[in-house]
Amino acid sequence: MSRLRSAMQRGKSVVLENTEVIKSSNKKKTKANIKQEDKTLSEPSSYHFFNDLPEISAYRFHLLQWYDQNKRELPWRTVATTEPDVNIRTYAVWVSEIMLQQTQVATVIDYYNKWMKRWPTVETLAAATLEEVNQMWAGLGYYSRGRRLHEGAKKVVSDLNKQMPRTTKELLKWLPGVGRYTAGAIGSIALGQVTGVVDGNVIRVLCRVRAIGADSTGPVVTEALWKIADTLVDTERPGDFNQAMMELGARVCTPKSPLCSQCPIQTHCNAFRKVSIKQEKDSKRLQSKLASKLNTSVPDIENCSAGGSCNLCLSEDWDSQMGVQNYPRKSVKKAPRVEKTLTCIVQHQRGEEVEYLLTQRPSKGLLAGMWELPSMVLESDLSENKHRGLLCIMMQRFLETSLDTDSFQFVGEVVHIFSHIHQTYIVFSVCVSDCSEKEQEQKTCWLTKSALQGAAVSTGLKKIMKLYESSSKVNSGDVKRKLSPGVGKEKQFNENKKRKVGADNGGPKQLRLSQFFSTSKPAGKTNSKDA
Repeated sequence: MSRLRSAMQRGKSVVLENTEVIKSSNKKKTKANIKQEDKTLSEPSSYHFFNDLPEISAYRFHLLQWYDQNKRELPWRTVATTEPDVNIRTYAVWVSEIMLQQTQVATVIDYYNKWMKRWPTVETLAAATLEEVNQMWAGLGYYSRGRRLHEGAKKVVSDLNKQMPRTTKELLKWLPGVGRYTAGAIGSIALGQVTGVVDGNVIRVLCRVRAIGADSTGPVVTEALWKIADTLVDTERPGDFNQAMMELGARVCTPKSPLCSQCPIQTHCNAFRKVSIKQEKDSKRLQSKLASKLNTSVPDIENCSAGGSCNLCLSEDWDSQMGVQNYPRKSVKKAPRVEKTLTCIVQHQRGEEVEYLLTQRPSKGLLAGMWELPSMVLESDLSENKHRGLLCIMMQRFLETSLDTDSFQFVGEVVHIFSHIHQTYIVFSVCVSDCSEKEQEQKTCWLTKSALQGAAVSTGLKKIMKLYESSSKVNSGDVKRKLSPGVGKEKQFNENKKRKVGADNGGPKQLRLSQFFSTSKPAGKTNSKDA
């Protein structure tokens, strides 16, 4: 009996072991299948890429032919094609690419010419001070760009023996503020490196050409676009090809109202083909009672064969009203942070000159190293009297003099939009008789109107000074006209009301500060921002 029981137990254990082996095997198979399924789902369809060599060659030919006939003559392009010194050529293209980040070409041209005239080589830029750089950059916006150019120049001089990097990898390694796009642009345009580039204009072109409708800011789409760009770039003229792609996006394949009829690569564009086929289908539906049959007989060559499993296709329904503008799709931008800053224009009469107190911002962060009016960020909404009290305390810390809260006069509000901050400046002014300064960490200085012209100040400060100047003219005009007391008060009330509502993001951003003190009315507008 004991032998029988023992044999039964051995048999049972063998069965259990075999069962475990089968379960383990099934589990491995299941995991392998899941991985295979995930891989299938994550693999983008070939519909979104260029796989045919003749088509790639034709794409390059048509685009470069269009570029040669239609390109804009720009100063940095001239340097890139005519300057024999590779060091100067690379430096010049680097400066242009940094300036062109988030800023329109028309705005950059004048700044670029002045910059290159003053600092024609990397050595001359390295020898400049940060304040001189900020002064030259004033009004161009995103001030960290100028600061990084300056830092990079000093690095090239001290660490690279005044020699600009010679490859895309070295550009990425040595130059602060240079990322994948900027390194590719400099490398291809100045150094002839065969590498694609992907910026905002190129994203739009490629997303339409290959009908990529997923979120264009996501990592999957980003990598796909770089893969396409590297596949397409012309091996003999990489710099011209990349500039042609950007030029096409800026002038033809625009965000709104694209000029598809003028596009040199229209025959390669999946988005345009999709629009054409849908229009053909709609036309057949109207012309025939057999619309449904005709609809199914037309091959859906405009669609990705992977269907709903493709992570590059449109995740939303096609909007026939938008046409090619269905591409690209972007994620919803995060709303800018809303801030209110209490600002004071401190004025002092020194002889016949009027001087204004400025403070220097910290060397890091927003508007680093720039000069500004004494300011403080408000954490909550406060009354006008509270504003005066806070300013009085702040200014008595800056100046060794006692001040009365009633001496602070409300000027108005100025709204300025940074890339990530919706800033409202609540502006007051005060006149002081004593301008002696206390020793403190934050650097301060007194500047005359004429000196302000050359100071490194932001667009926001220019707006504030413009409002203050117009306010001073209105007040002096009221006095000169000697209006009756009742009329004068009513007039002043209305003017104050207008000023409080006005100055909302309007007016030019790139004018010199001297023009804000002149009687002529400035004109023009750009869309650069400070950062």
